[in-house]
Amino acid sequence: SINYNAALAPYDNKGKVGMEELADSHHELEEKVTTLAGLLRESKCCIAIIGAGVSTAAGIADFRGPTGVWTMEKEGKDTESIDFLEAKPTLTHYALVALEKQGMLKWMVSQNVDGLCGRSGFPMDRLAELHGNVFCEKCDRCGRLYYRPFAISTVGGKPTGRFCDGTPQGRRCRGRLTDFTLDWEGELPEPQYTQSCKFSCEADLVLCLGTSLQIVPVGNFPLSVKRNGGKIVTVNLQKTKHEKKAHIAIHAKVDRVMERLLSIMGLSIDELKEVPIDDPMLESTNPPFEFEEKKKKKRVKEEIKEEETEKKRVKKEEENGEVKEEEKEEEGRDEEDAKNEKSDRINGKEETIEENEEGESERNRGTQPPEHQIKEDDVEGSEVGCEDKVRQNIDSEDDTKNVVSQNE
Repeated sequence: SINYNAALAPYDNKGKVGMEELADSHHELEEKVTTLAGLLRESKCCIAIIGAGVSTAAGIADFRGPTGVWTMEKEGKDTESIDFLEAKPTLTHYALVALEKQGMLKWMVSQNVDGLCGRSGFPMDRLAELHGNVFCEKCDRCGRLYYRPFAISTVGGKPTGRFCDGTPQGRRCRGRLTDFTLDWEGELPEPQYTQSCKFSCEADLVLCLGTSLQIVPVGNFPLSVKRNGGKIVTVNLQKTKHEKKAHIAIHAKVDRVMERLLSIMGLSIDELKEVPIDDPMLESTNPPFEFEEKKKKKRVKEEIKEEETEKKRVKKEEENGEVKEEEKEEEGRDEEDAKNEKSDRINGKEETIEENEEGESERNRGTQPPEHQIKEDDVEGSEVGCEDKVRQNIDSEDDTKNVVSQNE
């Protein structure tokens, strides 16, 4: 931190330094940490903001504490601090890794440049090192980050003399590499800053660990959480800038608080180990967090999709209904045609029968007289026969008379 401070440009407005350190009683601390554990269990989107107080247990000097770099600088004195390369991740660093692994911590903003977050195994895609990292270089063309096993000597985005090897996908770039450490008034890195803004507007809980929240814009992120209806929890030996707005303000060493928190929540960090400084954990094993805005867009898309599906269904039913109507009409026409055809066949048969009967009748008239004529003829014939018989009888009687007369 001393070398980092020496590399920074001169700047007078460094905020309040050397403030009194406070300490909660054992009972107060137990009550506050237990409440914090409950908030973490209930939270759907918790973020953390960490400052130099998280790394003091590693031997790195803070800036505003009683013996901090800027406090001693103001008094014209030097402070003691180990080199960043010699530092090791603290209990708090590993506790944050454990919370992320459990899915309880969605995003972390670091104001530290010591690289200990990455070395603790915290996934880089869930971390925004908004003040930079002294072990990192950035390509000025494609934005790729390179983590080195040595500290970069410059700050403020200056060229390091090295060039980009290309994108992780293998695309050539050859852009210039620059340091990734912020100087005063420098622009915060993207897209990390925008992502942090989005999370601060989405979070329902923010843990502010080892920071007095005096440096903006990071120091104002908790206010965004508060405006969103979320809760602020601060853990710092000194009072923070937003102490009165905090739901819980804990005054104790960060490692002590996090150790007790892990115990209450039944979490362990025993299996967590330091990872190489130039080979950090790039991706989390947890799925990406879905912002409410994204959820709304997703819901709108789903609603639109459902509406389109419903419209298609209704249209299909209407089309099927029209087809069915057409089919019914066609069936009706077919039935009518069938009836007509059947009727025609019946009528044709009747006409044929009548024609046959008429023809037979005609033939009968041509070969024998009608029945009444036959009867009349029979009567007439019988009458003629009777008359002939009478005549024959009369003639017979006359002949007999003649014979008798002659005999006489």
